[in-house]
Amino acid sequence: MSPFSSKKNRSLSVRVSTFDSELEFKLEPRASGQDLFDLVCRTIGLRESWYFGLQYVDTRSNVSWLKMDKRVRDQRVELQAHNNVYVFSFYAKFFPENVSEELIQEITQHLFFLQVKQSILSMDIYCRPEASVLLASYAVHVQYGPYDYETYKDGMLAGGELLPKGVTDQYQMTPEMWEERIKTWWVPPPWQLFCVDSLCLPCRYMDHEPMTRDEVEMEYLKIAQDLDMYGVNYFPITNKNKTKLWLGVTAVGLNIYDERDKLTPKTTFQWNEIRHVSFDDKKFTIRLVDAKVSNFIFYSQDLHINKMILDLCKGNHDLYMRRRKPDTMEIQQMKAQAKEEKQRRQIERKKFMREKKLREKAEHERYELEKNFEHLQNEMRMASDALRRSEETKELYFEKSRVNEEQMQLTECKANHFKTEMDRLRERQMKIEREKQDLQKKIRDADFYVHQLTVENDKREAETEKLKKELICAKMAEREATARLLNFLNSGRKSSTDSLLTATGVHVSQTTTAAGSLAAVSTPSLATSSSTNDMDTAGGAELTTHHYLAQGDNSSGISDDFEPKEFILTDNEMEQITNEMERNHLEYLRKSKKQVQNQLQTLRSEIAPHKIEENQSNLDILSEAQIKAGQNKYSTLKKLKSGSTMARVAFFEEL
Repeated sequence: MSPFSSKKNRSLSVRVSTFDSELEFKLEPRASGQDLFDLVCRTIGLRESWYFGLQYVDTRSNVSWLKMDKRVRDQRVELQAHNNVYVFSFYAKFFPENVSEELIQEITQHLFFLQVKQSILSMDIYCRPEASVLLASYAVHVQYGPYDYETYKDGMLAGGELLPKGVTDQYQMTPEMWEERIKTWWVPPPWQLFCVDSLCLPCRYMDHEPMTRDEVEMEYLKIAQDLDMYGVNYFPITNKNKTKLWLGVTAVGLNIYDERDKLTPKTTFQWNEIRHVSFDDKKFTIRLVDAKVSNFIFYSQDLHINKMILDLCKGNHDLYMRRRKPDTMEIQQMKAQAKEEKQRRQIERKKFMREKKLREKAEHERYELEKNFEHLQNEMRMASDALRRSEETKELYFEKSRVNEEQMQLTECKANHFKTEMDRLRERQMKIEREKQDLQKKIRDADFYVHQLTVENDKREAETEKLKKELICAKMAEREATARLLNFLNSGRKSSTDSLLTATGVHVSQTTTAAGSLAAVSTPSLATSSSTNDMDTAGGAELTTHHYLAQGDNSSGISDDFEPKEFILTDNEMEQITNEMERNHLEYLRKSKKQVQNQLQTLRSEIAPHKIEENQSNLDILSEAQIKAGQNKYSTLKKLKSGSTMARVAFFEEL
């Protein structure tokens, strides 16, 4: 009879929570832990089940792992009182040494990605601030896909939990500032947007575009596995000196840590150095391969902890030895299927990415043509405006010409008026001259009469003999008067001539002014010719516009070249693509790590001014000391393994 039954009166209600889903099952009361575990693996499509286990909280509130060889209901699993459901969590129990070489299925690496990300955010795994930003950018890529300029909005990342609280509290930075730095790693460079080579090394590995979700998750795990606390299960222990220490169970061995430092181990023992592991109550004994070395003994606080340590040691030791043996047929089959599937998807993806890049390139060219067309339209609009302004200028010149003509007519009227007035004044002057002459004649006549009276009076007074002299004097006076008259007449004629010349000069100046006005009126013809030249220039711009429009019409056939074509690949071509992918991957492994370190150093320098020293934790201080000393996880382990096993055991006992 199957352990999975539909009888409600005898079945067990089980809820299994993963990081992205919840599964509910009905089990037979006699179902074992292996039955439930296999059911979960089949449901989610997981074949690499040896990394995972089912975790639960027992009736004593201790966290435990479900034993596969015992029945579910016999393992002190706490039953929820309100619905009688057994609750389990599907977690990774063991970790690989190298995620890129050991993880085969996508579902496996996806589950590892979710668990490691949650451990980093909950600060169970310490991560430096700059590395947290980099990992957050990968998490954003997994959640939202490649960066899209059209769909991205400012503040879109601020609402999600992307960074550990210890990182955000340590720096005086707003969520927008953190988002900007995460986006810097997420956004591809501008030159990459139109690269049509899907195997281009910089395009695939310098930033997240155009990597797929599983590739981004793998990059996340490859960075996370370099963290000091990655894959380490910590347990409090003491040595024979009652010194409080931490025991770290890892995929490669056992590490011993100081009570205040979980980052740098004091000593380490690899699984190939350990022969047997056992415990007696709180005493834990580890027998080493080297028979000359005494047993490695430590003490824990609780029997339950010893059981968990023993379980993790056995599982990690088995996986450690299994990795160093030839792959089983099942693993070889899984790797072959995964390789074929990856090659098939790479070919399809290469085809898709090439078509996508060509389409984006065509869209870019279309955008450029539309931009040029809009530019030419603006130029044509400007030319039309210039033509309109020239027409307005022409009309303005015509208006000015009309005004000048009116002014000229007014000037002529004024000149005629002045001429008439001058004639009137001239006639009046002549009349005055005539009156003056008449007055002078009367004066002369009066003078002559007085002279005659004087002569007569002299005649009367003189004797007859003086009469002759008086006559002579009279004649002389007559001649003198005649001469004076002639002189007076001559002087009057000269004054008349000067007056006439003055009047003539005024008339000449008025005529010159009128001629100048006529010259000013003739000026707008030049402006008219200039506006004609502007019209010719505008006509040339319009021809240029038609020329570009003709080119734009020819560009309508660009998208016709991007019809999907079937790729028929031979075995040799398939092998060439595979070899090329492997070469690119090796090249990436050689170059990318140094490049990432340089970028992390740059980010560390950028955020350093915002650091709040008072908010630093003990792990932050220890990490800074590691950086200054130039140490990392692998260099520390390599240094510790350089000593002999006996020396390391003695060092542990003396702690």
